[in-house]
Amino acid sequence: MLNKLVANIIPLMPKKLVWIFSKRYIAGETIDEGVLASKLLNEKKIEVTIDLLGEFIETLSQAEENKNRYIEIINRFTAEKVKGNFSLKPTMFGLLINKEVCYNYIREVVSLAASKSSFVRIDMEDSQCVDREIELFRKLRMEFPANVGLVIQAYMRRTLSDLESLADLNSAENPLNFRLCKGIYIEPENIAFQEFKEVQTNYLQALDFMLRKKMYVGIATHDKQLVAEAYKLLDKYNVPKYRYEFQMLFGVTPDLRKSIVEKGHLMRVYVPFGEDWFGYSTRRLKENPKMAAEIIKALFVRG
Repeated sequence: MLNKLVANIIPLMPKKLVWIFSKRYIAGETIDEGVLASKLLNEKKIEVTIDLLGEFIETLSQAEENKNRYIEIINRFTAEKVKGNFSLKPTMFGLLINKEVCYNYIREVVSLAASKSSFVRIDMEDSQCVDREIELFRKLRMEFPANVGLVIQAYMRRTLSDLESLADLNSAENPLNFRLCKGIYIEPENIAFQEFKEVQTNYLQALDFMLRKKMYVGIATHDKQLVAEAYKLLDKYNVPKYRYEFQMLFGVTPDLRKSIVEKGHLMRVYVPFGEDWFGYSTRRLKENPKMAAEIIKALFVRG
């Protein structure tokens, strides 16, 4: 009840106050701040994936603006020689408004990244978007097999069947490239697993499938138990280090992140930035009220 109460109150609070807890998880509002945060991570032998904040737009003019901003971002980050790649949410490009416009805008972004020997990850969003985003990924993968990847969410009941259906795209020359995460959106029980252990089990089954099929996988988790089990699977299948990486969110579990890096595994941190940080923070809080405990600590312990 306390978590839900805080989740409902936070969006009504002044932005400056909300920033107290948000700044730990967001690089800033500007490209300059995103570049700085990324370079600091690079100095720690950590690569990044860059994410411009925003999602679920209402007009196609917003989609075009987001496309142009991503072009600016790719040009800037590659010119600065930041070690990393890029992530984007299709709803920022009009996925739920016009699929063709969305595809054309994202294709332009992926094409630019490919011309600079870089890579774009298609983020997975809520259940209404899954089929459309898989279709979008398939289409882009046919043209840019080495430059586009997809996020897979372990809490979705359909995850393993989706992986099986995508396996035909896998190849030794250009293995499928997935980020495997638990998933954050609130979904009904018939669509997504609700229990913590169920999600863990499905996560490990999906990871096992990816490694067996020799796909490239970004093991995205802050769960110590999943990290430990991932180590076992990597050893079991003798997976070479060029075929996987670990991934974490900006500002989350830095000690666990450090321990993974010290063991010699590639680590990539998801670096979000942009003017929509307030919307991002409050939406994530509504989707996951358990974050309220972190907010209370930020306001009354760290702040």
